Amino acid sequence: MPTKNSSVSPSTVLGRQLGDELRRLREAADMTTTQAAEALDCTKGKISRIENGRVAVRLPDLTAMFQAYAVRDADLRDRLTALSRKANRRRREGWWNQHSAVLADTYRDYITLEAMAETVRTFQAQLVPGLLQTPEYVRAVTVASRQWKSADEIEEFVQVRLARQERLADESPLGVWAVLSEAVLLQQVGGPQVMRDQLQHVLDASERSNVTIQVLPFARGAHASMFGPYVILGFAELGALDVVLADNPTGSMWLERETEVAQYRELFDAARTSALSPVESRAIIHRRAKEHTT
Repeated sequence: MPTKNSSVSPSTVLGRQLGDELRRLREAADMTTTQAAEALDCTKGKISRIENGRVAVRLPDLTAMFQAYAVRDADLRDRLTALSRKANRRRREGWWNQHSAVLADTYRDYITLEAMAETVRTFQAQLVPGLLQTPEYVRAVTVASRQWKSADEIEEFVQVRLARQERLADESPLGVWAVLSEAVLLQQVGGPQVMRDQLQHVLDASERSNVTIQVLPFARGAHASMFGPYVILGFAELGALDVVLADNPTGSMWLERETEVAQYRELFDAARTSALSPVESRAIIHRRAKEHTT
């Protein structure tokens, strides 16, 4: 999961949709990014960032693009203007922005995307996924990370993680499919009682229709996902592409290219195929919970 000093920032889903449409309009106008930059009196890099959804599109820039690309369709202009306003509002108004003091840019961007996602598929090698963590487990992980110094910062971060979990029970609940290494069940985070309560919480969550939990046991041997955890976010919006957040020894990395995302889909499919069934997984989680004795 994103660390406090991660700096790579993803595009938002709505921003990418707008950027894709603006790129198509530029290409239809037979203009290069250099020519578009000259028309808008900006850098070529800004045009690329707009088209990749990585920066907000100000309405004056959008109007200038319409003029440069000869976009005369009033309905199209109105639709893209509304999309721009919606994307910019999502960036500004998310509840997580109130907690910017304790959230790295990468984590804040992740929460933004998670709030818009329809599904989360994740492999976890060491920790229970954040969406399924109990307050005591979150607190223990946060303290162990040594990234937050004061008790107030730690508690604020805990509340952020708990707020994310509300997506599991809202009107359009987030679909979660998690494959957990057996190590997740054995690693004592916060002590025996915390782990017993945490594993029971995972069992309770697995009874939800929108949550699937599978355990990949040690006995299955080496597998392609053992090199690190990752999350695949899927979106309901027409034409929206999946996004991957992968952890590595130096931080977290966003992947948005279809070829890269496809590789992680294959990794996840291989992990879930190798893992125990959801019913078998519940049995091993229950057994491991009993082993965490005080």
